[in-house]
Amino acid sequence: MSNDLAVEDVTVRCSPLVREPLTEAQAVDLAAVFKALGDPVRLRLLSLIASHAGGEACVCDIAPVVDVSQPTVSHHLKVLRNAGLLESDRRASWVFYRVVPGVLDALAAALRPDAARIDTAPLDTAPLDTASRTVTGA
Repeated sequence: MSNDLAVEDVTVRCSPLVREPLTEAQAVDLAAVFKALGDPVRLRLLSLIASHAGGEACVCDIAPVVDVSQPTVSHHLKVLRNAGLLESDRRASWVFYRVVPGVLDALAAALRPDAARIDTAPLDTAPLDTASRTVTGA
């Protein structure tokens, strides 16, 4: 997705635009991210990871906190990774997860009505590895 925000010919009847609205492609991308956050377990997992020291947590530390099985935790973490919200590293037999830097600020900026959007690069320019559907190089 491009960082160019071309304003389409939109007829404004009541009030002028104070910033550029989301494009259709941006709305589709954001909807996928918000859909991933729409599950209470996934939202809790993201919060748990972000709340750990250094913003990073081992799956061994977060799995026991939520009341679902370990395979279900793995599924939810995969959904969050595929949505571009988490990155992961395998260290020995454990996987460590961290929130993608800037992604929460970018989500907030996409919805902020009173200010210009901040850089949304973590959401719209992070290359996806289509084979594994994980964010690379973010």
